[in-house]
Amino acid sequence: MQQKQRAAWRERLYVIIFEADTRAGQWFDICLLVAILLSVSAVSIETVEGLTQQQRDLLNRIEWGFTILFTIEYVLRLLSVRRPLNYAFSFYGIVDLISVLPTYFTPISGSRSFAVVRSFRLLRVFRIMKLIHLTSESEELARAVWSARSKIIVFLTVVLITVTIAGTAMYEIERIASPADTGLPVETQFTSIPQSIYWAIVTMTTVGYGDIVPQTTPGKFVSALLILVGYSLIIVPTGFVSAEFVDQKKAAKTSNQTCPYCMAEGHLRDAEYCRKCGNPMESSESLDGI
Repeated sequence: MQQKQRAAWRERLYVIIFEADTRAGQWFDICLLVAILLSVSAVSIETVEGLTQQQRDLLNRIEWGFTILFTIEYVLRLLSVRRPLNYAFSFYGIVDLISVLPTYFTPISGSRSFAVVRSFRLLRVFRIMKLIHLTSESEELARAVWSARSKIIVFLTVVLITVTIAGTAMYEIERIASPADTGLPVETQFTSIPQSIYWAIVTMTTVGYGDIVPQTTPGKFVSALLILVGYSLIIVPTGFVSAEFVDQKKAAKTSNQTCPYCMAEGHLRDAEYCRKCGNPMESSESLDGI
């Protein structure tokens, strides 16, 4: 009897923490996101100059309070799953662990700003977005990017070759066309090929910091051509991903139910077994009114 009560307690805790399809799971995720936002805000405000020591001490106590809260939440997650190691080494498990470690290492490192890494936990907002019927297709987008990886690699290779050639050409053009008695004129800002490649990357991506600019007419001509090429190529990877995204668009809707064994998501609503590990899925319909 005691063992059954413990199993029921773990199952109820699991549904609240991991199942965003239930009312309790929805409120848990919302409260968690609010706590993350408040914690990141406290760490950010602490870096503002002009705060009194009393205000800094208050923010420090608030941060430690959130850290203890997140630590308890992490332990409860480990207790509620059937295979804690699978969760601990999953993406969200690693993010949850990293989010609490910086504060504990503050006395050693002396820096508290690393605590903002817990903002990565805001990625859980996608679960709530699905729950409140907003459009969230992050999983399909990730699969589309992965499917188009070969095309993207080829595209990046072409870009790398282009900026290398353009940077090298600009380095030679600026040295030759600039009037000077020495081989490396003082007037030019293209002092090396790596420096010129950096300029080519900034120019081709249309960022244009302006810290390095050509001084000669041939150099400005090459710069204009590179800007036009950048505008032409910037839409190429978007087309690759969009095509894969359309091809992989799911016809059936999936639920947010998480497998208690391997932590996989994206199952069909009527799925009885996990799509990844094959273990039976535990229905949370009986606990939907929690």
